[in-house]
Amino acid sequence: MLGGQGPYGGVAAPRILIVDDDPNLLVILAEQLRGDGYEVQTARDGEEALRRLGQAWPDLLIIDMLMPRMDGLTLAREVKARADLPIIVLSAIDTADSKADLLEEVAEDYVTKPYHYPELRARVTRVLRRLGDRVPRQRLELGPNLALELHRREAIVGGETVSLTPTESRLLYALAANLGQTVTTETLLARGWADTEDVDPSYVWVTMRRLRQKVELDANKPVHLLTVRGIGYRLVSAGQPVDA
Repeated sequence: MLGGQGPYGGVAAPRILIVDDDPNLLVILAEQLRGDGYEVQTARDGEEALRRLGQAWPDLLIIDMLMPRMDGLTLAREVKARADLPIIVLSAIDTADSKADLLEEVAEDYVTKPYHYPELRARVTRVLRRLGDRVPRQRLELGPNLALELHRREAIVGGETVSLTPTESRLLYALAANLGQTVTTETLLARGWADTEDVDPSYVWVTMRRLRQKVELDANKPVHLLTVRGIGYRLVSAGQPVDA
């Protein structure tokens, strides 16, 4: 169980929003997830889910496909248009084509109803681990010329908004979660290319060079995205002490 201090120590447990029109499922699944230490909110349709998203960003959504007022696919598309939040589909629809289409377009994983909780819990854990670091819930100010809004896949550089790719965002999640500390190239490879075969450190090098061009005022003289030779990279705030 994740309750108490658990493996998260003093860090807040991941937030999960469950969206389903079955009130019994909402109660049971919420209790199961809370029993494993997750912070859980529920919504009975897509419109209620969007209202909750307007109040706070979860780390993961579990969404049913067949719901009144706004179906799950419409909701998932709305969510992905606003933020790069991970989605697990929990649905009675069990056709291979439907699963493939959803996984391609909006979902990180798919669980068929009636669900087996240990399987669902394992998939929740795997998705959160694969994505690496939970979505920052607010704007991260790194200095007068750089702020990150990673849930929107955006950086504000010198007052201008710059869009980030999903891979760029995942690497910045890992760096932001370890602000001021070195994150190894191997860790960044796992964050950015977890499901890719034959990954190479050059993937990280190229992406970091591209990120510097986006988030630094002078990519040749970076002040926030620093290389730690032979080890990895470090994200720092302006004026933050940096070890040699």
